[in-house]
Amino acid sequence: MLMKASEVAALLHQDESTVLKWIKKEKLPATLVHGTYQINRVDLLEWATEHGIKVPPELFEAVQADLDLPSLAQALEAGGIHCGVPGDDKLSVLRNVVNLLQLPPQVDPEFLLQVLLAREALGTTAVGDGIAIPHVRNPILLQTKPKPTVSLCFLDHPIDFGALDGIPVRILFLITSPTVKVHLHLLSRLAYALHDSGFRGILNNACDPAAIMDAARRCERGKRS
Repeated sequence: MLMKASEVAALLHQDESTVLKWIKKEKLPATLVHGTYQINRVDLLEWATEHGIKVPPELFEAVQADLDLPSLAQALEAGGIHCGVPGDDKLSVLRNVVNLLQLPPQVDPEFLLQVLLAREALGTTAVGDGIAIPHVRNPILLQTKPKPTVSLCFLDHPIDFGALDGIPVRILFLITSPTVKVHLHLLSRLAYALHDSGFRGILNNACDPAAIMDAARRCERGKRS
């Protein structure tokens, strides 16, 4: 799961000095081990998604090759697409989103809310253009959940999430997963979809669950071709 700064640079077709600048000035999470920076793949994908940097699919081929992992469309079907989610600020919106989830009895919704808020305190999960991807940083917390899910929520009105581009958030993708491997897989699938013009175009229209599911399936087919 760990990569050297030089390996990240090669995969992203960047100079190693650029990656080191990201670590020192742009808050790319990394750990200094024996004089060499080590970067977790989950942290890399989250950071790249939040900063609008496209990550090549080959970085995650080993993860995505597992046939037991769900497609984005399957995860959306499990999590649901919700229109007109109310809320006047980040706290109330996230509380209402959590209340929409089909959580197992072992998971306390209020505890999940606090974990999501703690993740937001580390840095906004807004990825720009009015979209945010709140998620649990330690997926093992939800290991009792039978299915990994992506819940898509269209907010009743935009909310300030402190996005880098300053645009208030109007769409949330909430990821819940039982393992780090599944979390990485779903986040990479979602990041790929958000770089697809067709999928983004559908999101920019009114909340239309059927059209969004069709776009997600088309995007998945495009990824495999």
